[in-house]
Amino acid sequence: VFKLKVKLKIMKKFLSISISLISSVVIFSQPNPTDSESIIKAYKDKEVLVKSSRVKNIEFKNIGPTIMSGRVVALEVNPQDPTKFYVAYASGGVWYTDNNGTSFNSISDHWPTQNIGEIAMDWANGILWVGTGENNSSRSSYSGIGILKTNADGSNWKNVGLHDSHHIGKILINPENSDHIVIGVTGHLYSNNINRGVYVTKDGGENWNRTLYVDDLSGIIDMSDTPGNFNVMYATSWEKDRKAWNFDEDGNSSGIYKSIDGGDNWSLISNDESGFPTGSGIGRIGLAVFDKNIVYAVVDNQNFRESAEKEQDQGLTKESFLGMSLENFNKISTDDLKAFLRSNRFPSKYKPAAIKKDINEGKLQPEDLYRYLVNANSELFDTPIIGAEVYRSNDGGKNWFKTHNTYLDGVYNTYGYYFGKIHVDPSNSEKIYTYGVPILTSDDGGETFYRIGKENVHADHHDLWINPDKPGHLINGNDGGVNITYDDGKNWIKNNSTEVGQFYAINVDYQKPYNVYGGLQDNGVWMGPHNSSVNKRWNMTGQYPWKGILGG
Repeated sequence: VFKLKVKLKIMKKFLSISISLISSVVIFSQPNPTDSESIIKAYKDKEVLVKSSRVKNIEFKNIGPTIMSGRVVALEVNPQDPTKFYVAYASGGVWYTDNNGTSFNSISDHWPTQNIGEIAMDWANGILWVGTGENNSSRSSYSGIGILKTNADGSNWKNVGLHDSHHIGKILINPENSDHIVIGVTGHLYSNNINRGVYVTKDGGENWNRTLYVDDLSGIIDMSDTPGNFNVMYATSWEKDRKAWNFDEDGNSSGIYKSIDGGDNWSLISNDESGFPTGSGIGRIGLAVFDKNIVYAVVDNQNFRESAEKEQDQGLTKESFLGMSLENFNKISTDDLKAFLRSNRFPSKYKPAAIKKDINEGKLQPEDLYRYLVNANSELFDTPIIGAEVYRSNDGGKNWFKTHNTYLDGVYNTYGYYFGKIHVDPSNSEKIYTYGVPILTSDDGGETFYRIGKENVHADHHDLWINPDKPGHLINGNDGGVNITYDDGKNWIKNNSTEVGQFYAINVDYQKPYNVYGGLQDNGVWMGPHNSSVNKRWNMTGQYPWKGILGG
């Protein structure tokens, strides 16, 4: 009894220490996000420090590389002259071209942040609205400081609020009243916060009114108004919770809302009776409005597919061996096993008879055939979730139906959080575009799709502009910059003169002259001399000073 009491005391003391340590870890590993007042004070303090800096007149020199570009998040094209447009980069600011992308000028070098989520241009009045903080919820998506309002050339910028928004999903400008702005706030990426939802100003940003709030995990990722009627608009909420160790990218609060009074009031229209998917597996949703009746939506459906058994009926897949018993394995014919091994490119030494012998002797398990084929990449890409789905409404969002019968394989895979837009040609209600890893188009309202990306177009797509007056003229923003096509994707121009790039790490070697190395977000690893100069002479000589030495 004495020994037991001693053990219990020791266990109690140990448990108390353990709980104390765990509590400390929880407290210190999850600090509160910086409050908006501190954010604003920080960039105002920086302005003062820059003016008094001893090295303020020493300019950095760009040594490259430039041809790989970086992640585009938004495009704004002049409706009267499409050779003039703005490009916003996730962490590279805003650039402008007036010569169809032949050259670009940065208009944001002196802004307090280069992290951009959305831009909207009031072309009639020459005012650019900028939502800071990237709207794609990747690990490399950095937060912003609210809404900036600037002149067309980026001068006289002013922060007009929503400082604690962190990430902006969409900005809509009333074409009949430039002071009436509706903004979708995605909100914090790594923490719960209440400053999410739809915000409306009717005095050009002097005051904001939140008109739609779902909950502290669900922000507004996309919005679209009806051509010719700004009062009728739609917004999509997205429930997500990213942590350093996990990402829950779907939830019951993801859905579609509609307003008929310019964003002042909202109603949830994606209910169980609407035909649009609902529930805990619904992720990011994108919208495109053609007119008062026709609305398209693309949804990242994280629910699991129901067709696994049907796929197994068509032949053995690697998933067939998951959890398979020895009895069921022995029912597989030698011919079927041989076909499986060949189709999955097993080395020739793995004969069906030898594999059957090893499994029956206990040297292998049936599931080892699955494990042999699976690595991190295959589990990411060969996913059993539904993925991207396109829905259409012909009655202003009251009823929805899925446009296609087959899966849109490979569009989202398991990272639909990184994409999520759909577009309809303003001149053709049956012509739509959506994208993720490939860019897809449909000529029959989404019943069938085909790819239009080419070898000089980066695979990850984030925005698209469609010329309403010239079908097939598209401007595409992707992880590798800007591409333009005039024949609906048969041929693309690459417009990568912008000096942007999202480097994760850089280093140097000890050669003479020494080289600089850098790894970029999804644009490979590059190597170049430290004294290289950025110019276009390499277009004549074919000798670009920087070399790509690794992918990814």
